[in-house]
Amino acid sequence: MGSHTVSRLFGTDGVRGRANADLTPYLALRLNIAAARVLGASDRRPVAVIGRDPRASGEMLAAASAAGLAAAGVKVIDLGILPTPAVAHLTALTGADFGVMVSASHNPMPDNGIKFFAAGGRKLPDEVEDAIEAAMDDPTPLPQAEGVGRIARSVDPVEAYIEHLVNVCPSPLDGLKVVVDPANGAATGAAPEALRRAGAEVVTINDDPDGLNINEDCGSTHMGGLREAVVAHGADAGIALDGDADRCLAVDANGDVVDGDAIMAVLALAMREAGTLRGDTLVTTVMSNLGLHQAMGAAGIKLEITGVGDRYVLERLGEGDFSLGGEQSGHIILSDHATTGDGTLTAIMLLARMAATGRTLADLASVFTPAPQVLVNVRVTDKSVIDHEDVRSAVALWQAKLGTDGRVLLRPSGTEPLVRVMVEASEEPVAQSVAAELVAVVEHAMA
Repeated sequence: MGSHTVSRLFGTDGVRGRANADLTPYLALRLNIAAARVLGASDRRPVAVIGRDPRASGEMLAAASAAGLAAAGVKVIDLGILPTPAVAHLTALTGADFGVMVSASHNPMPDNGIKFFAAGGRKLPDEVEDAIEAAMDDPTPLPQAEGVGRIARSVDPVEAYIEHLVNVCPSPLDGLKVVVDPANGAATGAAPEALRRAGAEVVTINDDPDGLNINEDCGSTHMGGLREAVVAHGADAGIALDGDADRCLAVDANGDVVDGDAIMAVLALAMREAGTLRGDTLVTTVMSNLGLHQAMGAAGIKLEITGVGDRYVLERLGEGDFSLGGEQSGHIILSDHATTGDGTLTAIMLLARMAATGRTLADLASVFTPAPQVLVNVRVTDKSVIDHEDVRSAVALWQAKLGTDGRVLLRPSGTEPLVRVMVEASEEPVAQSVAAELVAVVEHAMA
């Protein structure tokens, strides 16, 4: 692995890095042999499903991953290009022992990643990932002759996933016009088709993946094009997905962005009304806006706060038997219907709420008024700079000064060499100046 990576191979969302530099076919091969040893059934031939997003490097990395699985004696079902949540869903639906997804999600095209789902389509706990990493050095001989696994292509796996989405849609989307931006990614076929079958009129943009244009100036990380398209088409809403479609952000009819916090607020109220918000609780991360805390507090909905990363939200959802959780970034988990964040499912639930109430998205989202929030990414050579004495005391000082009207959060990115500086305050200029001060402290501490 590259010199900037930490000693642990797995990050917050699988193994990720620059394709063919950090993440090579050789590493993919070894990783999947190890995964087969840890996740495979011991009493019979294990079965695994594997999918990928459309990025060019996914072809070689999925091939190397499938080869590693087959070398370890696994029967491999190749799903081809599919969203991450579809791979999770099909892991459960087919009764596979585990699933593999080759994707770097919202990261730029040169990156790629490999993540695993346990039986039932569930994310792996840290200790299982550690066991896979340890198994990469296992000298046990590989099976031979009839012990070698076979690789078969699945016939139309996307159909089962679309059917699942349409079946869980609580209200027909008739009368709604929606613009969908699948980010030239894995849901280019599935998301528009699912929304059409659920009753919406769908316009698509950025729906021509060529292996190189995934996430490029489009999708949930670049929403300018979607905002313009919604207004130009006179649509009721816009839906932005990321490259592997496990997250969803929205745009209202005015072209204004409706982020993950606002979407969670709308869904939490809808689910409580329907009696499906278990424990009257929403699970979210420390990154969620102060305004979400205030909106949910006013509505009598409890918030459970976790560390950053959908894996921690998932963990808390399972522990507390809650039904809704997610992140401001649009990673939203509806645990009655999915084992992971599902952007298309989130879109369906949000649009169904609009259809059922006859209210505009702007009106529904107005329940949530975000506190001004400034987020700055600082490129670093060593992410442990956040533990530097000067940095810690600056954070404590500003949190004390802002009091209950604001929040300060510094955290290392789980996937890139960045420290994220987040400041919320009652006024935008205050948040800006505090963030600028903290960035300067981080940069000084690295010097």
